Formats: sequence, C-alpha cells, structure tokens
Amino acid sequence: MQFDEQKLQDFMGRMLGEFGAVASAPLIALGDRLGLYKAMAEQGLMTSAEVAGRAGLAERYVREWLAAQAASGFIRYDAATGKYELENEMAQCFADETSPTFIAGFCDCAEAMFRALPKLEGAFRTGLGVGWHQHHPSLFKGTERFFRPGYTAHLVSEWIPALAGVEEKLNAGGARVADVGCGHGVSTILMAQAYPGAAFVGFDYHEPSIRRARESAVEAGVSDRVKFEIAAAQDYPGTDYDLVAFFDCLHDMGDPVAAAAHVVRSLKPDGTWMIVEPFANDRLEDNLNAVGRVYYSASTMICTAASLSQEGRMALGAQAGEARLREVVTKGGFTRFRRAHETPFNLVLEALP
Repeated sequence: MQFDEQKLQDFMGRMLGEFGAVASAPLIALGDRLGLYKAMAEQGLMTSAEVAGRAGLAERYVREWLAAQAASGFIRYDAATGKYELENEMAQCFADETSPTFIAGFCDCAEAMFRALPKLEGAFRTGLGVGWHQHHPSLFKGTERFFRPGYTAHLVSEWIPALAGVEEKLNAGGARVADVGCGHGVSTILMAQAYPGAAFVGFDYHEPSIRRARESAVEAGVSDRVKFEIAAAQDYPGTDYDLVAFFDCLHDMGDPVAAAAHVVRSLKPDGTWMIVEPFANDRLEDNLNAVGRVYYSASTMICTAASLSQEGRMALGAQAGEARLREVVTKGGFTRFRRAHETPFNLVLEALP
C-alpha cells in the first residue's frame, strides 16, 4: 500500500480535532443539564469554586469540566487570575434557551444516536428499519430543544408570511390548521400563540410525544384552542383545513406520497400545505459541507432508518433536496409547488392542490 505520508499526517491532525469534538459532546450535555453554563452567564471571571457554588456542585468535578471547556475554546481561561469566563457570545449558544443560536439540545440527540448503535448495526446487516419510537427518550427531548430556536426565530416572522395568503387567513380568525408530525408541539404552540383567532391540532403517531405536547399547551396557556391527537400522516382525521404543516418530518415517512395524497384530501380547495425540510441541494456534491455533514449523519442514524421501518420504505433521507420533494408532492396530487423561503438550515416549501 502506497500513500502520501504528509497527507496522512495532515489527516491525523484533523482527526485529533474530531476526537475532541466527540469527547466534548457529553461535557456540553453535562454543562447544560447541571446548569453550569447558566451559572456562569453574565458573571465575568470566576474561580472553579465560585462556579461550583453557584451551580451547587462538587468543585473538583467542576474544575476539570472547566479545563476541558477552556481547551475547547468554549470558555475563556485567564491565566493571570486562574479564573474562567463564559463570554456573552458563547452564553447565547450554551446558556440562553431563547436564543436562536442555542445549540445544547443537539447533544441530547447525539446521546440518542450513540445509544442506537446496536440497533443500527443490526439494521445495516438486515436492511430493516429502526422506528422513531425505538430510540432513547433523549432523542425526543433533544429534537424539541434543537429545533425550537429556529422555529421561534423564523416560523411566524418569515415562513408563514412567505406563503401566499396564509397569514391573512390566520389573522382573520376561524382558520383551521393541522400540524402533522408535531412531536412535542413546539411549532403548533408557536403558531397558536401568534394567531389566537385560529384553531390548531397537532398529530403524531408517537404517544409519549403527544402526552408531552398536551402538557406544553397547558404550560403555554393555549390548551383551550390547541388539541394534540395520536394519528399518522396517512390517516389523520379532519377535512377543510386552511393550512396543513409538516415540520422536518416528511423525509422520515415510509410513504410520503401517500401522506401527500392524504393532505390533498384534508385541505380546503384553496388550502395550503407548508413543508419545512432540512436544507439540501439536489446534487450530493453540493451538500458536502458543514450543514450536509450534520444532516447526513443524523439521517443515517435516525431518518433513513425511521422510513425503512414503515410501509413504503421510500427512505428519502434528510438531504432529499427540492427536486425529489417536488416529485413526491406532485405524485400525491398537488398541482403547484414552489420554494417559498429558505434559511441555511431549512427549505420552506409551499404546495397547493
């Protein structure tokens, strides 16, 4: 075997960084769950004892955690004083769950992916699927926390206004909205809070997620006009919806064409289907970037496996791209389809009967 020694060494240098990233993920999760980041937010320079005291934790563990965070560049270490600081920019990512850049929730998803390794090993050998419901509960919690910042930042202010005539219907009162594959109900509740004159129902086949969504609706004070029901995308009840929304879930479905056909039947003649999907270009080579890296990885461990566990087994994957999604939507019976909006992480697609 012949190889370029310098290229090998350069790659190993890169892999050292990769090892650090993997090893840092559980420490981010610990900092998040134990309140360490929140304890340091807006506090300036702190000793390890001060951090431990504010968080109510054992100092020796906290000291080692701080050193690891400093080595990763997540926390600043001041050698002159021996103190640590969580700078405001990093606090936006680690401590403020209302920030559009909050990222700690992804580590819950990462935990679930590691826990799923034995199941995925078997699935790779047999070709069978691994259903969403077969994952560790950290996936459901992590998905809620990972997607919430983006939905909070964009859904009401940008995505819905980008749809033709939809915001006007929601503001006029009396509109009916179905949020299919709603998970813990983050998107449903955000819409309900923004449009108090409309009625919302969230559907998901996963019973634990529906239970959590119902609790969240009560906590948000919208349970009087938001319902959550257990149902699949191909057979959720109701007709004459003004808007049906699918948030980051169409690609997970075994038969997305059947789901599209059911959406057609459930909409009013002038209704709208909003499909929010992970951002992807149509060609593989155009997705070989930082965003594609995250989405292809999650798709391997979660999305493709979920689709292969269901009837249809289309396995679009999280990087399906607009052209493949258009094909699915039009096969389901829609006649008009367009990209209404996009962010670096999402495509917002509009389909009309």
